[in-house]
Amino acid sequence: MFSSAPASSLHPTHPAFGSRRPTLARCRSSLSSSSGAGPPPAANANHLIQTLCASGSLSRAAALLPGLPAPTQRTYESLLQAAARAGDAALAAAVHRRLESDPVFRSDPFLSTRLIDAYAALGALPAARQVFDEAPDKNIFVWNALLKALTLADHGDEALARLADMGRLRVPVDSYSYTHGLKACIAVSASHAPASARVREVHAHAIRRGYALHMHVATTLIDCYAKLGIVSYAENVFAAMPERNVVSWSAMIGCYAKNERPADAIELFKDMLASDADLVPNSITIVSVLNACAGVNALSHGKLLHAYILRRGFDSLVSVLNALMAMYMRCGCLEVGRRIFNWIGRRRDVVSWNSLISGYGVHGFGREAVQVFEEMVQVGLSPSIITFISVLGACSHAGLVDEGKKLFESMMDYSVKPRAEHYACMVDLLGRAGQLDEAVELIQSMHIEPSPQVWGALLGACRIHGHVEYAEMACSRLFDLEPRNAGNYVLLADIYSRAKLNDQVDVLKELLEEHGLEKVPGCSWMEVNKKIHSFTSVDNKNPPVEQLQALIGEFVAQMKNQGYVPDTDIVMYDIEEEEKERILLGHSEKLAVAFGLINTRGGEVIRITKNLRLCEDCHSVTKFISKFTEREIVVKDVNRFHHFRDGICSCGDYW
Repeated sequence: MFSSAPASSLHPTHPAFGSRRPTLARCRSSLSSSSGAGPPPAANANHLIQTLCASGSLSRAAALLPGLPAPTQRTYESLLQAAARAGDAALAAAVHRRLESDPVFRSDPFLSTRLIDAYAALGALPAARQVFDEAPDKNIFVWNALLKALTLADHGDEALARLADMGRLRVPVDSYSYTHGLKACIAVSASHAPASARVREVHAHAIRRGYALHMHVATTLIDCYAKLGIVSYAENVFAAMPERNVVSWSAMIGCYAKNERPADAIELFKDMLASDADLVPNSITIVSVLNACAGVNALSHGKLLHAYILRRGFDSLVSVLNALMAMYMRCGCLEVGRRIFNWIGRRRDVVSWNSLISGYGVHGFGREAVQVFEEMVQVGLSPSIITFISVLGACSHAGLVDEGKKLFESMMDYSVKPRAEHYACMVDLLGRAGQLDEAVELIQSMHIEPSPQVWGALLGACRIHGHVEYAEMACSRLFDLEPRNAGNYVLLADIYSRAKLNDQVDVLKELLEEHGLEKVPGCSWMEVNKKIHSFTSVDNKNPPVEQLQALIGEFVAQMKNQGYVPDTDIVMYDIEEEEKERILLGHSEKLAVAFGLINTRGGEVIRITKNLRLCEDCHSVTKFISKFTEREIVVKDVNRFHHFRDGICSCGDYW
């Protein structure tokens, strides 16, 4: 398959080596002793270069190359791999030049693949293309190396065009060709619709050629469908796999964790452990499951996983410790998260700091988040794009307008150019604080096209402050950018309803029906006795809803005696007031609170996760319940944490 060097070059048999493998010290000694008598024999020099590459002594290895009369295939490979590892583009180019003048190896397809791989790792895509174009023997491995290089460089269009060329030129594709092609489908498309069509096309082609169930093709398919949010397709691929390894299990667990199905991710992890005693989770598996535990406030499961991490020695990995810290903070345990951050110590990376900043932010501790940001800068770490998203979000949750403005203006000082996400944070910060005019001015001054996140932040602020005109402006753009997002229609209808613009509410309802759009139902989760329970307002699978609603109704009756009036404005149906109140009693977070009161011990913290923003009525009712029952209730909604205790919420009614 590959051309090769003479046996004497590939397998050194110089008598000085005998049957023993030479040590680095002996090689160095041999080199120094022969310095006065010309260059060392070719076999010695080839082995010495390979040894120097393995030990990282690239300058010495590179110095020996020009005087080497007959480099072996292994020597070339060692130099290229070492250059890629060290980021040494000059060495890669020097090896390339030597190869071009080598009569034995200049046509070797194996070394062509290694050259392309090295240039890809070094970010030198033009050089990788040149190697491919000039390679006289373009076998499947050379083609796959180019596909991989193009995909890594986010040149998905070109990678897919090359994949099509393979079919046109009758180059036999293999499982790696499909793997790189699938990754290119994701890299080429900014939006999900075209990417989805391309992935399905490559998937169908792989099925026809019999490669769809190859383990790494199927695993890549699961990962692609996870990124596209098409969970059902990922499930079908996973279910059809004849065999699975830890990577394929991890891909499916990660798919659930990324697509708002954390409970399924946790259950699948249990299935993985039960399926094969020899199947050991890797760090990626552990991180995905920790994220899933955080997603549903599954603190008990998270603690069990913490013990597993300690038993298996995963606590030596910073990536796992970062995820563990984030899990505790996202389950409401700030102090535990901070202790893990302190324990990581000098091994902290930018992700560690980002997790701590984000943790303080979602709990409403904005000043603490800003302080951690300042500490991070003081220790010499440069803030990343994510760092600024986290700290600006923290300022927004705490109403720290001046601090947020200063941080936003300082971004260029750290060579971080503001992205749409940063503008969205600033619009949210200004909008929540009631500075809607300034928020709109910021949007109009953006150097990039405002994203749905930016307009969505403005729309959310308009809902808080009842600003109809700006809400209409935001939705005029959102309806174009996200025509299938029912949430935008619902938010605008809510704003119209509160402004008593009932005709406009009816128009929006008609549009929802006309386009077949449905509002995402509110869903809440809680963990009781190590089991995840879910509650939705429209799902008949809820535990005995009547009992839970009756309990909430008793609290509401007592609240009414103290002047409470149910916030029925958020119910946009044209029905009687009494029926609207009944609908409010069935909100998922209220059902979860009632379930927690019935099924947990007195004094135990009730922890709930909500997939949407906590509504005003549920917020008022939960405050009352926390005081009346003397229970602490922690609710994590899509924006932040609410710690209810003694009738007070940690958000200070600012969320």
